Amino acid sequence: MLELVCEDQPEIVCLQEVPVWGLARLEEWSAMRAFQVVARTPRGPGRLGRLLTRLHHGFFRSAFIGQANAILVAPALEAEDLGWTRISDRGREPRAAQAVRVGDRLVVANFHASTDLFAARVEVERARVFAEQLARPDEVVVLAGDFNLVSPSLDGYSEPAPGIDQVLVRGAPVSDALIWPPARRERAGRLLSDHAPVEVTIEL
Repeated sequence: MLELVCEDQPEIVCLQEVPVWGLARLEEWSAMRAFQVVARTPRGPGRLGRLLTRLHHGFFRSAFIGQANAILVAPALEAEDLGWTRISDRGREPRAAQAVRVGDRLVVANFHASTDLFAARVEVERARVFAEQLARPDEVVVLAGDFNLVSPSLDGYSEPAPGIDQVLVRGAPVSDALIWPPARRERAGRLLSDHAPVEVTIEL
């Protein structure tokens, strides 16, 4: 799926729910620089976790293999890792927001919010504050990820896409979101991801 996403050479890609065992291969698969944060650590050896998860991906998901977020940046662009913060409350499944400055022109924050609607609203707000505090006054702010809120509207940001996966932009014109149809991510009769990639073009 990652090779497919990177096929047309995007400048920035934000990933959520990356299995921890796959982090070491992100740059190989994408031919991009990878900035990553582990949100949920694996419960056992990578190979065993992968075997158990294959029994039922939809049920086990990241229970054994853990999960991480990653921001990929094209090699030609300057990029600076701005760190990460936990956005979930204690007692909940750990959720993290990470941020990267790209080319001294924009700050990109990437996160995966909780499925509980109240928690998701709180976590989205924490991610927004995290990103905006890191950004300089003249920088564009991008909030990307699985918001687990349907079409959330944030003051000062671009219009949300239908669904829960979003790329919201503050401080620059942005295209309408392009949501991949199932056929674009289907190979040999198999849908490669349960989330459709969302693409936008930012005019800098």
